[in-house]
Amino acid sequence: MVVKIRTTLYAFWLSSCSWRVRAGLHFKNIPFEEKPVDILREKRHLTEKFRIINPAQKVPALVIDGTTIIESMAILQYLEETRPEPTLMPNTPLLRARMREICEIIVSGIQPLQNVGLQSHFETKEKFHTFSKYWTERGLQTLENQLKNTSGHYCVGDQISMADLCLVPQLYNAVTRFQMDLKQHPTVSKFYESLLQEELFKETHPKNINKNIKE
Repeated sequence: MVVKIRTTLYAFWLSSCSWRVRAGLHFKNIPFEEKPVDILREKRHLTEKFRIINPAQKVPALVIDGTTIIESMAILQYLEETRPEPTLMPNTPLLRARMREICEIIVSGIQPLQNVGLQSHFETKEKFHTFSKYWTERGLQTLENQLKNTSGHYCVGDQISMADLCLVPQLYNAVTRFQMDLKQHPTVSKFYESLLQEELFKETHPKNINKNIKE
């Protein structure tokens, strides 16, 4: 008898990193179970039990193929290499480089500076928000310029890629948590609104995930 090893995503419904992995799993049609890890109120990620799953005590963590992978971009890359179809990568070296540029702008230049874990290092929530909004705005300016040169129907040409999976969750954070106005960045805003209408992002949207958790 063949025993199928279940794929499990440890995630927090509002986490942008969790959302990009959740979207990647859906895009590649990989059946999985999502186990919620509350990183705000209950702080389950800081327990010794979760440390065994992810030594960094962060989300997401993906249990797949009999092993555990941490860090969202490492997870997406693993999914791409082990399950190349449908692909999340453009078809030329240059376009793949453009995709990685956008991913890095978001994953290295915006997301870490929005991370809720930073808030305790500021005297007030307001000071943390001021700090995060400044650096998010810098990142949005860069994205605006990049997307003007790389985009087609999606962030890079006419094929959905990891760049889109990074863009939507981070802009959702910017708009909902930090009340940022994207109108100053019309190209960024256009793609955000357009991508939100894609079934991929509707199905994996935090509101739907939170609803399922409550039910």
